[in-house]
Amino acid sequence: MKQLSNRIETTLAELNMYKTTQEVNINFVEDSYNEKLQEIRELRNKLNADLDRFENSTLKELDEIKTALQTSLNKDIDYCRLLKNQLQHLSEAVQGLCDKSKKDLEFIASRKFFDKIHEFESYLKENPVKVQSKMIFQTNIDLVQYLTTQSCLGRILTIKMNPDQVLTVKRKSEYNVEISSDTSQTCHVMGICSLPSGQVIVADLKNKKVKLLDQHYNVSGHCDITGHPIDICQITSSEVAVSHNDNGVQFISLSNGQLVNRREFMLPHRVIGIAHHQGALYVTSGNALYHYALTGTLIKKLYENTEYDYTGKWMVNIYE
Repeated sequence: MKQLSNRIETTLAELNMYKTTQEVNINFVEDSYNEKLQEIRELRNKLNADLDRFENSTLKELDEIKTALQTSLNKDIDYCRLLKNQLQHLSEAVQGLCDKSKKDLEFIASRKFFDKIHEFESYLKENPVKVQSKMIFQTNIDLVQYLTTQSCLGRILTIKMNPDQVLTVKRKSEYNVEISSDTSQTCHVMGICSLPSGQVIVADLKNKKVKLLDQHYNVSGHCDITGHPIDICQITSSEVAVSHNDNGVQFISLSNGQLVNRREFMLPHRVIGIAHHQGALYVTSGNALYHYALTGTLIKKLYENTEYDYTGKWMVNIYE
């Protein structure tokens, strides 16, 4: 019976572990869903911005053509109005001279009258009567046809990740990540992670900063950390978690191309290495490995080595 009892306890423990793992997987699916939902909305916002830009460019061209046409027509109308007034005044003057039989003044008035007529005829030759100008909108057929052939913004795929996949180094390059506000002359990059956008976030230990690098590895933004950042891991496509030497975990999000400090929680032990997997945080203290929820709640101490003060990821980072 004792053997049966032990078997039952082992089975119950495995069952609880399996249940816990599946509950974590459910949370991971929910987090993945929210992450992809945010990406879809960001893509929609980008497309809306592009369409607004296309519309504004087209409306600007329409306004410019309208202004040009109306300016030319208004110029002709203003000239006709001016010449008409001048001819009417001359006509009245000529009529008055005829009544008074002043031949010399009559000749002068007649000459001015014919000069104005000649001026008008010359103007007509240089500015012939314009045919009606109708504006036509030629639709960007390529754009319309492309959009009509698409059925969605993108495909949703399910990827099964292999935790035992072997990674190989393809190349190595050096980049300068110093900025003017650095307090140290050298940067000590302790942690690094890459975002789906192609941007890279690094933890600069000596300058107490987390820095954002663009696709060309130029520093495009940064934020300060209360302690010296030691490690960094990705939480979502736009959020990372950073461990620092004040025994804290700082969450930082990417918003409008800039890094923004969000929530932070402190732990009752040293916080050195940090990793995220399926909605859970794994933190090393130097000689122990802890399993935490994203809220900072301790789930379980997974491992501890009391014989040495520093073991695990932190030691590799410092002494490799």
